[in-house]
Amino acid sequence: MKKIALSGAGGQLGAVVRKAFVARGVPLRSAGGSTPLVPLVDAEDVMHGDLRDPAVVDRLLDGVDVLIHFAGTSVERPLPEIIDNNLRALVEVYEGARRNGVRRIVFASSNHAIGMYPVTERLTLDCAPRPDGFYGLSKVWGEALARMYWDKHGIESICVRIGSCVERPTEPRHLSTWFGHDDLLHFLDRCIEVEHVGFLTVWGVSANKRGWWDNRGAERLGYEPKQDAEAYAADVLAGPNPLDAIGRRYQGGSFAGIDYTRDDDAPTDAPPHRDARAF
Repeated sequence: MKKIALSGAGGQLGAVVRKAFVARGVPLRSAGGSTPLVPLVDAEDVMHGDLRDPAVVDRLLDGVDVLIHFAGTSVERPLPEIIDNNLRALVEVYEGARRNGVRRIVFASSNHAIGMYPVTERLTLDCAPRPDGFYGLSKVWGEALARMYWDKHGIESICVRIGSCVERPTEPRHLSTWFGHDDLLHFLDRCIEVEHVGFLTVWGVSANKRGWWDNRGAERLGYEPKQDAEAYAADVLAGPNPLDAIGRRYQGGSFAGIDYTRDDDAPTDAPPHRDARAF
């Protein structure tokens, strides 16, 4: 059975994955950041530390087959913090994978790598990046880093542009971006078990009727989402929409409006990226 490492195990998504994997008896090493993790079961393999430190990375990756990399800053923050946690640490992780013979990394990218596309656009896997801030920009950079380590060092990567991974949709945007927890776990199982993948970027999203993202091209993973935000649509649409006008316009939601200074009526520079196929 493959040995799995999970970074960011103390975060929102990491906690979901850690609990589920431990309950199923998956051979897992879980890493938190600066705060030690409390073991969920006796003799659980847990650790913590700064991933900018090669020694910490080596402790995480020793004997590991697949790393699920969920660590890092996950919201819009000043650039120096983003550089430290999402760029410098990611380089150390991939260098550690080289040293320790890790064959595959599941990299938590984000929908914020494409957050400045209008909600009227339907995006395919090969769409050009349009980040909505420094956080989204770091994910574009991370995807490129993962590509380079596959091309130059043969480390496989699956870059998952995670949508809104919450227990259930709570706002209108989620009807398009929701990534249900059951689908998340199924997705990670496929990332671990698929025989050969090379380098792949996919949408981390459920089978939402109102979805903006076409995952065709990701079939080689065997990912078959079952959840659909439409089941919650009536309740969601009966409530308030927390987004302002800018957030409702762009796929990145509230992130798009952070430090936004252009004329709201100005046309977008980029030509639309459309897929004429049915969704």
